Amino acid sequence: MAATEAFSRRLSAAVRGLSGAWYGRHMAAADRAIRSRFPLVDLVLEVRDARVPAASAFAPLRRRSPEPDRRRLVVLNKADLADPSETERWMAYIKQTSCSCVALNAHSREGIKELLNAVRARIREIKLGESDCTGTVLLVGIPNVGKSAVVNAMHQIGRIGAAEKGKLKHAIVSSHPGETRDISGYKVASHPNIYVLDTPGVLSPVFVNDESGPLLALTGAIKDSMLQGSEIAQFLLAILNSREEYKEWENLNHVGDMSSFGHATSPSSHHNKRQYASDHTQDFVVKAVRQALFDTISSFKGAVANGNELRRLIECQFASLQETFRVSARLSKDIHNVVAMKLINLYRTGRLGRYTLDRAPDVRKEIAS
Repeated sequence: MAATEAFSRRLSAAVRGLSGAWYGRHMAAADRAIRSRFPLVDLVLEVRDARVPAASAFAPLRRRSPEPDRRRLVVLNKADLADPSETERWMAYIKQTSCSCVALNAHSREGIKELLNAVRARIREIKLGESDCTGTVLLVGIPNVGKSAVVNAMHQIGRIGAAEKGKLKHAIVSSHPGETRDISGYKVASHPNIYVLDTPGVLSPVFVNDESGPLLALTGAIKDSMLQGSEIAQFLLAILNSREEYKEWENLNHVGDMSSFGHATSPSSHHNKRQYASDHTQDFVVKAVRQALFDTISSFKGAVANGNELRRLIECQFASLQETFRVSARLSKDIHNVVAMKLINLYRTGRLGRYTLDRAPDVRKEIAS
């Protein structure tokens, strides 16, 4: 939709204005270290965000060869936050045009087991069926796609079945990009022995296209402190307003659903109101947010396809969300950014639904070209 693209272009201009500021000295050093290890490992495990499989691709691994790379495996992490049907299409596309692919949620034991089995099978294939060989895997990806969560889960599950057990060494897991600074090794399997090297997230200072910047800002690959939260939230609301998922929220707040919200605002629960009203992650607040968005979209009389009209709708939504989030003008100098970051957090944690922002290319057209 052209109106949504206008918000994307504005956020894209803001990202371009950073001139790759996220690519500092530490990231540049990590980039060089990772590239130097590519020829030394048996398998490269590339972690992407399932909501933006194209935008979150690891730049040093972009391929021009038409043949699939048997020494690479793509992991679409955060699949629980993405549209399942789109994830299936992305998996088919990647398998047909690039390499093997697994979609998972790093916090799902079954998904990690599937990944471990895929890694074992690929290492055995590379090592020509040897059972007692040692394989090395390089885990790479851009910031905040969940690499450390993946390696921790692999390490924990793999060590349970290993012959030797002991104190587990964990990678640092954070919701903020750029927490991993060094390359660390973790044993994840025996027979064959498999070691995974966890690497810092590296985000290229230049993107392949202008669409990538806004998507990576929304999903958290670019540090929030570098951009205006209100601009990211406007882009998010433009997406929500242009899609049909909001219609599923129409019946969320029936009498039964409203009970927790009503209880929290009743005189008898005044203490609970003071304790929880500012916590936007509470279920009753999330339901109220969904209801506020549904009400503003469904009652809007303008044309969402028109840029000026869409901007007017988003302004109404900010006002409604300010009230829903209990953000007082007296307590905040920048109300829009406070409201924006609460809304963005709900999106990033899946509380507003499962959205895939990168559409999968048509496999048949790609192969034909």
